[in-house]
Amino acid sequence: MSMAANFHLQLKPSPLKLAPRARPRVFYSAAVTKNDDIAINGTSRPAQLQRDIMPRHVAVIMDGNRRWSRMKGLPVGSGYEAGARAFRRVVELCGEWGIKVLTVFAFSPDNWLRPKVETDFLMALFERGLRDELERFVRENIRVSLIGDSTKLPKRLQLLLADAVETTQNNSGLHLIIAANFSGKNDLVQACQRIALKVKDGQIEPEDINELSIERELETNCTDFPNPDLLIRTSGELRLSNFLLWQLAYTELYFSESLWPDFGEEEFLEALYSFQQRQRRYGRNT
Repeated sequence: MSMAANFHLQLKPSPLKLAPRARPRVFYSAAVTKNDDIAINGTSRPAQLQRDIMPRHVAVIMDGNRRWSRMKGLPVGSGYEAGARAFRRVVELCGEWGIKVLTVFAFSPDNWLRPKVETDFLMALFERGLRDELERFVRENIRVSLIGDSTKLPKRLQLLLADAVETTQNNSGLHLIIAANFSGKNDLVQACQRIALKVKDGQIEPEDINELSIERELETNCTDFPNPDLLIRTSGELRLSNFLLWQLAYTELYFSESLWPDFGEEEFLEALYSFQQRQRRYGRNT
């Protein structure tokens, strides 16, 4: 069967039945004090995690969907569908555990170099998943923002994303930032271009340009916490892949050997626990 046929078949809900994973050893406090955060489903943050040093902003490079499929002898589309399920679970956990911002690298400009049948499948899965999840985002008070050049995305997906952003803009819970067709380099270039125009128009002087001036022009200015505290990349790859280049200057990096479809509650807990064991000095000798 050709790869095109494999992708076509997987546009329908996959008949694949995955073996259930053993429940992770995640322990919750026996009692919740008045200072503890309560999850949207009534459970508290795991006892291993300290509330006062939880990361406010977590960014994720969701890598390893295709390798997951190959290792299991499945069509590539099965890996992306399993990855979509992992994404939904991480969104749920962020809301339950009190993380304020989650930024996910959904698609990069380099991904357009993949076979067209694959990118077409990804766009269709993206649209279907967002359409299915929008009602939950509204119900669970999740705000959606989009960063990246959306003009290159299919028109129907553009309209759906715009509707999701508008529909959830006043929500005050988890802020989900979707980086679609996003380039960290291009984000910086566009920020510099906008600042240059302000100088040309006499709005500011060159000597007035500072780090804050640049940060205000980056796409992550859509959130009160633009710089991630923690970046997670799955599949064992040790690179940033042109993601949030400016914003990651002081971010704690965590590289997981798990492929993205296998990244669940236990793996997320391990990443957050690792973050909480670190001392963030920001250059200070303390």
